[in-house]
Amino acid sequence: MHSTDRYTVISADCHAGGSHAQYREYLDPDWRDEFDAWRARYSNPFRDLQGDGRTRNWDGARRIADQESEGVVAEVIFPNTVPPFFPTGSVIAPAPSPSEYPARLAGIRAHNRWLADFCAEAPQRRAGQTQIFLQDVDDAVGDIVWGQEHGLRGVLLPGVSPDTPWIEPLFSRRYDPIWQVCQERGIPVSHHAGGTGVPKLPKEPASVVMFAMEAGFWANRALWHLTMSGVFERFPGLTLLLTDQGTSWVPGALEQMDQLHAGMRRNGRIGELGIDDSVVLPRKPSEYFQRNVFIGAAFPSPIDTRAMMRLGIDRIMWGSDYPHMEATSPHSKESLRRTFEGWQPDELRVVLAENAAKVYGFDLDALAPLAARSGPTVAELAIPLDELPDNQSPAFSRP
Repeated sequence: MHSTDRYTVISADCHAGGSHAQYREYLDPDWRDEFDAWRARYSNPFRDLQGDGRTRNWDGARRIADQESEGVVAEVIFPNTVPPFFPTGSVIAPAPSPSEYPARLAGIRAHNRWLADFCAEAPQRRAGQTQIFLQDVDDAVGDIVWGQEHGLRGVLLPGVSPDTPWIEPLFSRRYDPIWQVCQERGIPVSHHAGGTGVPKLPKEPASVVMFAMEAGFWANRALWHLTMSGVFERFPGLTLLLTDQGTSWVPGALEQMDQLHAGMRRNGRIGELGIDDSVVLPRKPSEYFQRNVFIGAAFPSPIDTRAMMRLGIDRIMWGSDYPHMEATSPHSKESLRRTFEGWQPDELRVVLAENAAKVYGFDLDALAPLAARSGPTVAELAIPLDELPDNQSPAFSRP
């Protein structure tokens, strides 16, 4: 029985990963000597992977204590640390070149094995994502099946950058076996913002700023790549989650796709450009969104909630982004008070837990005792936030 005076809160966007020592134990033994040489040359570039804070990525007891202290009782886990042979963290690492692929594949498989065990420590609380690459579809399908058979509940779909011509774009029919296996097995596919689809930038002082400005766009492309190419028409049971990409951009993108689609149906062309009849979809793109797509709204601000209402709250899942520097942690309750001011409890329950439970298979009855102990109260979240905490999350800096 669910508590009526407290919320169950599931963060649909958290990050975790093993340490290098842990990854070594999960690495195929044939790669360990090469890993030792690679590790000796590696220098960690990330603030949240340095010092005491880095243990939040793999210390299960610490994660539970941290998140319960701010009312979160379960999480969807994306990668964060640097697996073997990666040039940087998993979420922002560019795709491997053909020569790099064997070692990098060994690296993500070590991560997947580690993550399966990490989630198995608290299966009611954790839903892990299987990492895949797109160079070899057979490898990807095999990893997807392995992940589900070992308790992982989703697939992390990498982006495709235009400067990796050896990897076909996401709208290629080459990936139909991936969509097919995910549909058949009921495995949701997540596309997380990051660097996997961002073209390589020159070594200029402004490159970091350009990355921050453009990373969202390169991630957003997954929506129209899969929609307009007919992936959701061919695989109506496929679920796509767009995570950590914001929300306010989505209504405009759907309107643009609907307008383009209407012109294609009316004229059989896009302006002066002829099109193949096969790309004229039988449904409007916005209709596929309502059936196939969810938004993993990481650290949303009040401006995002207007878009949420337009899209339908049954499409939205809240996320804290723990343990990143821009996460709402340790002020997630304050973030919820600011962002969702004026929302009704039934609406909040949908966004904070019910959608994530539906997509990722969380058992709300099993989580109810945890929420009864740690979840924020209805009365608590109904109090408007008058003073912003000392927290650099966009949840507090955006309007």
